Amino acid sequence: MDRVYEVGRIFRNEGMDPKHNPEFTTVELYQAYADFHDMMDIAEGVYTTFAQKYLGTYELNWMGETIDLTPGWPRLTMVDAVKQYVGVDFGAITDDAEAVAAAKAVGVELADAAEKTWGNALYACFDQKVEEHLVQPTFITMYPVEVSPLTKRSPEDPRLTERFEFFICRSEMGNAYSELNDPIDQRERFMKQVEQRERGDDETEMLDEDFLTALEYGMPPTGGMGMGIDRAVMLFTGADTIRDVILFPTMKPLDAPKTKKPEEVGIIGGATSTVEIEVKDEPIDFSNVEIEPLFKDFVDFETFSKSDFRAVKVKACEAVKKSKKLLKFVLDDGTGTDRVILSGIHEYYEPEELVGKTCVAITNLPPRPMMGIDSCGMLISAVHHEEGAEKLHLLMLDPHIPAGAKMY
Repeated sequence: MDRVYEVGRIFRNEGMDPKHNPEFTTVELYQAYADFHDMMDIAEGVYTTFAQKYLGTYELNWMGETIDLTPGWPRLTMVDAVKQYVGVDFGAITDDAEAVAAAKAVGVELADAAEKTWGNALYACFDQKVEEHLVQPTFITMYPVEVSPLTKRSPEDPRLTERFEFFICRSEMGNAYSELNDPIDQRERFMKQVEQRERGDDETEMLDEDFLTALEYGMPPTGGMGMGIDRAVMLFTGADTIRDVILFPTMKPLDAPKTKKPEEVGIIGGATSTVEIEVKDEPIDFSNVEIEPLFKDFVDFETFSKSDFRAVKVKACEAVKKSKKLLKFVLDDGTGTDRVILSGIHEYYEPEELVGKTCVAITNLPPRPMMGIDSCGMLISAVHHEEGAEKLHLLMLDPHIPAGAKMY
Protein backbone atom coordinates (compact mmCIF):
# COMPACT_ATOMS: atom_id res chain seq x y z
CA MET A 1 0.00 0.00 0.00
CA ASP A 2 1.62 3.24 -1.09
CA ARG A 3 -0.84 5.42 0.87
CA VAL A 4 -2.40 4.78 4.29
CA TYR A 5 -4.38 6.78 6.82
CA GLU A 6 -5.81 6.27 10.29
CA VAL A 7 -8.39 8.16 12.33
CA GLY A 8 -7.53 7.60 15.96
CA ARG A 9 -8.27 8.66 19.50
CA ILE A 10 -5.18 10.08 21.22
CA PHE A 11 -4.40 10.66 24.89
CA ARG A 12 -1.65 12.94 26.19
CA ASN A 13 -1.09 13.63 29.86
CA GLU A 14 -1.14 17.41 29.48
CA GLY A 15 -3.19 20.35 30.72
CA MET A 16 -6.51 21.69 29.47
CA ASP A 17 -7.43 25.02 27.95
CA PRO A 18 -9.94 26.16 25.27
CA LYS A 19 -7.80 24.61 22.49
CA HIS A 20 -6.34 21.58 24.32
CA ASN A 21 -7.91 18.47 25.80
CA PRO A 22 -5.96 15.46 27.10
CA GLU A 23 -8.07 13.18 24.89
CA PHE A 24 -8.59 14.19 21.27
CA THR A 25 -8.98 12.82 17.74
CA THR A 26 -6.52 13.00 14.85
CA VAL A 27 -6.16 11.74 11.32
CA GLU A 28 -2.65 10.57 10.39
CA LEU A 29 -1.62 9.75 6.84
CA TYR A 30 1.48 8.62 4.98
CA GLN A 31 2.23 8.60 1.26
CA ALA A 32 5.21 6.90 -0.37
CA TYR A 33 7.25 8.86 -2.92
CA ALA A 34 5.86 12.14 -1.59
CA ASP A 35 7.34 14.95 0.53
CA PHE A 36 6.21 17.84 2.71
CA HIS A 37 5.19 19.89 -0.34
CA ASP A 38 2.66 17.19 -1.25
CA MET A 39 1.41 17.20 2.35
CA MET A 40 0.81 20.96 2.15
CA ASP A 41 -1.29 20.47 -0.96
CA ILE A 42 -3.35 17.77 0.79
CA ALA A 43 -3.86 19.84 3.98
CA GLU A 44 -5.00 22.91 2.07
CA GLY A 45 -7.22 20.76 -0.13
CA VAL A 46 -8.97 19.12 2.82
CA TYR A 47 -9.91 22.44 4.40
CA THR A 48 -10.83 24.35 1.25
CA THR A 49 -12.83 21.47 -0.27
CA PHE A 50 -14.83 20.98 2.93
CA ALA A 51 -15.53 24.69 3.28
CA GLN A 52 -16.71 25.09 -0.30
CA LYS A 53 -18.66 21.81 -0.57
CA TYR A 54 -20.42 21.78 2.80
CA LEU A 55 -20.52 25.44 3.84
CA GLY A 56 -20.61 27.02 0.40
CA THR A 57 -18.02 29.67 1.30
CA TYR A 58 -14.33 30.14 2.01
CA GLU A 59 -15.04 32.87 4.58
CA LEU A 60 -15.69 31.85 8.19
CA ASN A 61 -15.90 33.56 11.58
CA TRP A 62 -13.92 31.98 14.41
CA MET A 63 -12.62 33.26 17.74
CA GLY A 64 -13.74 36.77 16.87
CA GLU A 65 -11.80 36.77 13.57
CA THR A 66 -12.91 36.58 9.94
CA ILE A 67 -10.96 33.71 8.35
CA ASP A 68 -10.44 33.45 4.58
CA LEU A 69 -9.71 29.89 3.42
CA THR A 70 -9.42 30.79 -0.28
CA PRO A 71 -6.84 28.41 -1.85
CA GLY A 72 -3.28 29.66 -2.21
CA TRP A 73 -2.31 29.88 1.47
CA PRO A 74 1.02 31.63 2.11
CA ARG A 75 4.05 29.47 2.85
CA LEU A 76 6.71 31.06 5.08
CA THR A 77 9.93 29.51 6.33
CA MET A 78 10.39 29.84 10.08
CA VAL A 79 13.46 32.01 9.52
CA ASP A 80 11.44 34.39 7.32
CA ALA A 81 8.50 34.44 9.75
CA VAL A 82 10.76 35.38 12.68
CA LYS A 83 12.46 38.02 10.56
CA GLN A 84 9.07 39.46 9.51
CA TYR A 85 7.35 39.51 12.91
CA VAL A 86 10.25 39.73 15.39
CA GLY A 87 12.90 41.58 13.42
CA VAL A 88 15.70 39.04 14.00
CA ASP A 89 17.34 37.52 10.91
CA PHE A 90 18.52 34.06 11.95
CA GLY A 91 19.60 33.46 8.37
CA ALA A 92 22.46 35.88 8.99
CA ILE A 93 23.45 34.23 12.30
CA THR A 94 25.74 31.20 12.36
CA ASP A 95 26.89 31.04 15.98
CA ASP A 96 24.88 29.40 18.78
CA ALA A 97 25.81 32.01 21.40
CA GLU A 98 24.92 34.87 19.04
CA ALA A 99 21.55 33.25 18.29
CA VAL A 100 20.72 32.81 21.99
CA ALA A 101 21.76 36.41 22.69
CA ALA A 102 19.59 37.67 19.82
CA ALA A 103 16.59 35.78 21.23
CA LYS A 104 17.19 37.14 24.72
CA ALA A 105 17.47 40.68 23.35
CA VAL A 106 13.86 40.52 22.14
CA GLY A 107 12.55 39.05 25.40
CA VAL A 108 12.61 35.36 24.47
CA GLU A 109 13.78 32.80 27.02
CA LEU A 110 14.76 29.23 26.16
CA ALA A 111 13.20 26.40 28.15
CA ASP A 112 15.34 25.10 31.01
CA ALA A 113 15.87 21.68 29.43
CA ALA A 114 16.67 23.07 25.96
CA GLU A 115 20.21 23.23 24.64
CA LYS A 116 21.38 26.78 23.95
CA THR A 117 21.64 26.31 20.17
CA TRP A 118 20.80 28.26 17.02
CA GLY A 119 17.87 25.98 16.27
CA ASN A 120 16.34 26.15 19.74
CA ALA A 121 16.74 29.94 19.81
CA LEU A 122 15.00 30.22 16.41
CA TYR A 123 12.13 27.99 17.52
CA ALA A 124 11.71 29.83 20.84
CA CYS A 125 11.42 33.15 18.99
CA PHE A 126 8.77 31.69 16.70
CA ASP A 127 6.88 29.97 19.49
CA GLN A 128 6.79 32.98 21.81
CA LYS A 129 6.59 35.88 19.36
CA VAL A 130 5.18 34.77 15.99
CA GLU A 131 2.28 32.33 16.53
CA GLU A 132 0.12 35.10 17.99
CA HIS A 133 0.21 36.91 14.60
CA LEU A 134 -0.87 33.95 12.44
CA VAL A 135 -4.59 34.61 12.04
CA GLN A 136 -5.13 33.75 8.36
CA PRO A 137 -4.21 30.23 7.11
CA THR A 138 -0.40 30.05 6.91
CA PHE A 139 2.12 27.26 6.42
CA ILE A 140 5.30 27.67 8.49
CA THR A 141 8.06 25.50 6.99
CA MET A 142 11.68 24.46 7.61
CA TYR A 143 11.71 23.74 11.35
CA PRO A 144 15.04 23.33 13.19
CA VAL A 145 16.48 19.82 13.57
CA GLU A 146 16.39 20.12 17.39
CA VAL A 147 12.58 20.13 17.48
CA SER A 148 12.05 17.72 14.55
CA PRO A 149 13.65 14.38 15.47
CA LEU A 150 11.82 12.31 12.82
CA THR A 151 12.15 14.70 9.89
CA LYS A 152 14.44 14.68 6.85
CA ARG A 153 17.06 17.43 6.81
CA SER A 154 16.86 20.23 4.27
CA PRO A 155 19.47 19.80 1.50
CA GLU A 156 19.88 23.61 1.46
CA ASP A 157 20.58 24.00 5.21
CA PRO A 158 21.30 20.92 7.39
CA ARG A 159 20.26 22.87 10.52
CA LEU A 160 16.67 22.82 9.21
CA THR A 161 14.21 20.11 8.22
CA GLU A 162 11.51 19.59 5.60
CA ARG A 163 8.68 20.07 8.07
CA PHE A 164 5.69 22.37 8.33
CA GLU A 165 2.86 23.21 10.67
CA PHE A 166 -0.13 25.18 9.47
CA PHE A 167 -1.88 27.76 11.60
CA ILE A 168 -5.34 29.32 11.55
CA CYS A 169 -6.43 31.96 14.07
CA ARG A 170 -3.26 31.50 16.15
CA SER A 171 -3.94 27.74 16.45
CA GLU A 172 -1.74 24.96 15.10
CA MET A 173 -4.04 22.77 12.98
CA GLY A 174 -1.65 20.15 11.62
CA ASN A 175 1.95 18.95 11.52
CA ALA A 176 3.69 17.23 8.61
CA TYR A 177 7.08 16.49 7.12
CA SER A 178 9.22 14.54 4.73
CA GLU A 179 9.88 11.42 6.78
CA LEU A 180 13.48 10.78 7.80
CA ASN A 181 14.47 7.49 6.14
CA ASP A 182 18.23 7.58 6.81
CA PRO A 183 18.83 5.07 9.66
CA ILE A 184 22.25 6.53 10.57
CA ASP A 185 20.91 10.07 10.90
CA GLN A 186 17.83 8.79 12.75
CA ARG A 187 19.95 6.95 15.33
CA GLU A 188 22.02 10.08 15.95
CA ARG A 189 18.80 12.09 16.43
CA PHE A 190 17.43 9.52 18.88
CA MET A 191 20.65 9.61 20.92
CA LYS A 192 20.40 13.39 21.11
CA GLN A 193 16.82 12.98 22.34
CA VAL A 194 17.99 10.53 25.00
CA GLU A 195 20.47 13.15 26.24
CA GLN A 196 17.69 15.74 26.46
CA ARG A 197 15.45 13.29 28.35
CA GLU A 198 18.24 12.72 30.87
CA ARG A 199 18.36 16.49 31.40
CA GLY A 200 14.67 16.51 32.32
CA ASP A 201 12.82 17.03 29.01
CA ASP A 202 10.33 14.14 29.07
CA GLU A 203 8.57 15.29 25.86
CA THR A 204 11.44 13.94 23.74
CA GLU A 205 11.29 10.78 21.62
CA MET A 206 12.33 7.42 23.07
CA LEU A 207 15.07 5.28 21.50
CA ASP A 208 13.18 2.80 19.28
CA GLU A 209 15.44 -0.04 18.11
CA ASP A 210 12.64 -1.77 16.16
CA PHE A 211 12.01 1.39 14.18
CA LEU A 212 15.72 1.79 13.44
CA THR A 213 15.94 -1.83 12.29
CA ALA A 214 13.01 -1.27 9.92
CA LEU A 215 14.73 1.80 8.47
CA GLU A 216 17.91 -0.23 7.93
CA TYR A 217 15.91 -2.69 5.80
CA GLY A 218 14.65 0.24 3.76
CA MET A 219 11.95 2.90 3.60
CA PRO A 220 11.00 4.86 0.48
CA PRO A 221 10.87 8.65 0.45
CA THR A 222 7.63 9.35 2.32
CA GLY A 223 5.46 12.27 3.30
CA GLY A 224 3.49 12.07 6.55
CA MET A 225 0.98 14.30 8.29
CA GLY A 226 -1.17 14.51 11.41
CA MET A 227 -4.23 16.81 11.62
CA GLY A 228 -6.38 17.44 14.66
CA ILE A 229 -10.00 16.72 13.81
CA ASP A 230 -11.41 18.45 16.89
CA ARG A 231 -9.83 21.81 16.04
CA ALA A 232 -11.04 21.52 12.46
CA VAL A 233 -14.57 20.95 13.77
CA MET A 234 -14.14 23.97 16.06
CA LEU A 235 -13.30 26.11 13.03
CA PHE A 236 -16.13 24.89 10.82
CA THR A 237 -18.76 25.12 13.57
CA GLY A 238 -17.51 28.37 15.11
CA ALA A 239 -16.91 26.76 18.53
CA ASP A 240 -14.75 28.71 20.99
CA THR A 241 -13.68 25.76 23.12
CA ILE A 242 -12.64 22.22 22.24
CA ARG A 243 -14.96 20.83 24.92
CA ASP A 244 -17.91 21.94 22.77
CA VAL A 245 -16.94 19.56 19.96
CA ILE A 246 -15.87 16.49 21.97
CA LEU A 247 -18.65 13.97 22.58
CA PHE A 248 -17.44 13.04 26.07
CA PRO A 249 -15.23 15.83 27.46
CA THR A 250 -13.32 15.07 30.61
CA MET A 251 -15.52 15.54 33.67
CA LYS A 252 -15.07 15.19 37.39
CA PRO A 253 -16.05 11.75 38.77
CA LEU A 254 -19.57 11.46 40.15
CA ASP A 255 -18.33 9.77 43.31
CA ALA A 256 -16.03 12.66 44.33
CA PRO A 257 -16.19 13.55 48.06
CA LYS A 258 -19.06 15.90 48.80
CA THR A 259 -18.50 19.14 50.65
CA LYS A 260 -20.26 20.14 53.81
CA LYS A 261 -21.38 23.62 52.80
CA PRO A 262 -21.06 25.98 49.83
CA GLU A 263 -19.76 29.41 50.84
CA GLU A 264 -20.59 32.49 48.79
CA VAL A 265 -17.45 34.51 48.21
CA GLY A 266 -18.66 37.60 46.33
CA ILE A 267 -17.99 38.97 42.90
CA ILE A 268 -15.33 37.62 40.54
CA GLY A 269 -15.23 38.85 36.98
CA GLY A 270 -18.63 40.52 37.28
CA ALA A 271 -20.57 37.49 38.56
CA THR A 272 -21.30 36.03 41.96
CA SER A 273 -19.34 32.81 42.44
CA THR A 274 -19.38 30.06 45.02
CA VAL A 275 -16.58 27.93 46.37
CA GLU A 276 -17.24 24.56 47.97
CA ILE A 277 -14.98 23.96 50.95
CA GLU A 278 -14.15 20.31 51.48
CA VAL A 279 -14.00 19.29 55.12
CA LYS A 280 -11.89 16.23 55.87
CA ASP A 281 -12.19 14.47 59.21
CA GLU A 282 -9.36 11.97 58.88
CA PRO A 283 -6.16 12.63 60.87
CA ILE A 284 -3.13 13.97 59.00
CA ASP A 285 0.21 12.23 59.48
CA PHE A 286 3.11 14.72 59.70
CA SER A 287 5.65 12.20 61.00
CA ASN A 288 7.57 12.01 57.69
CA VAL A 289 7.64 15.74 57.04
CA GLU A 290 11.07 17.36 56.76
CA ILE A 291 11.25 21.12 57.37
CA GLU A 292 14.22 23.25 56.36
CA PRO A 293 15.99 25.02 59.27
CA LEU A 294 14.63 28.50 59.97
CA PHE A 295 16.72 31.39 58.67
CA LYS A 296 18.87 32.91 61.40
CA ASP A 297 19.78 36.07 59.48
CA PHE A 298 17.57 39.02 60.32
CA VAL A 299 15.84 41.18 57.71
CA ASP A 300 15.35 44.78 58.76
CA PHE A 301 11.74 45.82 59.15
CA GLU A 302 11.99 48.65 56.61
CA THR A 303 13.01 46.22 53.84
CA PHE A 304 10.41 43.61 54.81
CA SER A 305 7.59 46.13 54.99
CA LYS A 306 8.14 47.15 51.36
CA SER A 307 6.87 43.76 50.15
CA ASP A 308 3.18 44.19 49.34
CA PHE A 309 1.35 40.95 50.20
CA ARG A 310 -2.26 41.01 48.96
CA ALA A 311 -5.21 38.66 48.81
CA VAL A 312 -6.05 37.83 45.19
CA LYS A 313 -8.93 35.95 43.55
CA VAL A 314 -8.18 33.53 40.70
CA LYS A 315 -10.40 34.63 37.78
CA ALA A 316 -8.83 32.28 35.22
CA CYS A 317 -6.03 29.72 35.12
CA GLU A 318 -4.51 27.78 32.23
CA ALA A 319 -1.40 25.78 31.37
CA VAL A 320 1.27 27.78 29.56
CA LYS A 321 1.72 26.38 26.09
CA LYS A 322 4.97 24.46 25.55
CA SER A 323 5.67 24.38 29.30
CA LYS A 324 5.08 21.35 31.52
CA LYS A 325 5.54 23.35 34.75
CA LEU A 326 3.99 26.79 34.35
CA LEU A 327 0.40 27.83 35.05
CA LYS A 328 -0.83 31.24 33.95
CA PHE A 329 -3.10 32.95 36.50
CA VAL A 330 -5.37 35.91 35.75
CA LEU A 331 -6.02 37.50 39.13
CA ASP A 332 -8.33 40.05 40.66
CA ASP A 333 -6.07 42.07 42.99
CA GLY A 334 -8.73 44.63 43.96
CA THR A 335 -7.54 47.34 41.57
CA GLY A 336 -10.06 46.63 38.80
CA THR A 337 -7.23 45.67 36.40
CA ASP A 338 -6.39 42.03 35.81
CA ARG A 339 -2.98 40.89 37.06
CA VAL A 340 -1.13 38.04 35.31
CA ILE A 341 1.22 35.86 37.37
CA LEU A 342 2.96 32.69 36.19
CA SER A 343 3.77 29.96 38.70
CA GLY A 344 5.61 26.67 38.19
CA ILE A 345 3.13 24.51 40.10
CA HIS A 346 1.48 22.48 37.32
CA GLU A 347 3.01 19.32 38.80
CA TYR A 348 0.82 19.80 41.86
CA TYR A 349 -2.40 21.38 40.51
CA GLU A 350 -4.58 21.31 37.40
CA PRO A 351 -5.63 24.80 36.34
CA GLU A 352 -9.38 24.27 36.49
CA GLU A 353 -9.29 23.34 40.20
CA LEU A 354 -7.78 26.71 41.15
CA VAL A 355 -10.36 29.00 39.52
CA GLY A 356 -12.30 30.89 42.19
CA LYS A 357 -9.74 30.34 44.93
CA THR A 358 -8.43 33.12 47.17
CA CYS A 359 -4.63 33.18 47.35
CA VAL A 360 -1.75 35.37 48.53
CA ALA A 361 0.54 37.22 46.12
CA ILE A 362 3.37 39.73 46.32
CA THR A 363 2.14 42.45 43.95
CA ASN A 364 5.00 44.96 43.82
CA LEU A 365 7.74 42.87 42.21
CA PRO A 366 9.08 44.00 38.81
CA PRO A 367 7.59 42.10 35.80
CA ARG A 368 9.57 38.97 34.99
CA PRO A 369 9.36 37.55 31.44
CA MET A 370 8.68 33.79 31.40
CA MET A 371 8.05 31.93 28.12
CA GLY A 372 7.39 35.29 26.48
CA ILE A 373 4.78 36.34 29.08
CA ASP A 374 5.34 39.01 31.74
CA SER A 375 4.69 37.63 35.22
CA CYS A 376 3.71 40.55 37.44
CA GLY A 377 4.23 39.28 40.97
CA MET A 378 4.58 36.02 42.87
CA LEU A 379 1.99 33.65 44.31
CA ILE A 380 2.95 32.28 47.71
CA SER A 381 3.21 28.54 48.29
CA ALA A 382 4.26 26.37 51.24
CA VAL A 383 7.05 23.91 50.43
CA HIS A 384 8.42 21.01 52.45
CA HIS A 385 10.10 17.66 51.84
CA GLU A 386 8.68 14.27 52.68
CA GLU A 387 10.74 11.10 52.32
CA GLY A 388 13.09 12.95 49.99
CA ALA A 389 10.35 14.29 47.68
CA GLU A 390 9.36 17.93 47.50
CA LYS A 391 5.74 18.70 48.39
CA LEU A 392 4.02 22.00 47.59
CA HIS A 393 0.75 23.59 48.65
CA LEU A 394 -0.46 26.84 47.12
CA LEU A 395 -1.41 29.07 50.06
CA MET A 396 -5.19 29.57 49.98
CA LEU A 397 -7.23 31.87 52.21
CA ASP A 398 -10.74 32.05 53.60
CA PRO A 399 -12.96 32.93 50.59
CA HIS A 400 -14.62 35.70 52.64
CA ILE A 401 -11.41 37.77 52.39
CA PRO A 402 -11.89 40.33 49.58
CA ALA A 403 -9.48 40.80 46.68
CA GLY A 404 -6.85 43.42 47.43
CA ALA A 405 -6.92 42.95 51.22
CA LYS A 406 -3.40 43.68 52.54
CA MET A 407 -1.57 41.01 54.53
CA TYR A 408 0.02 42.06 57.84
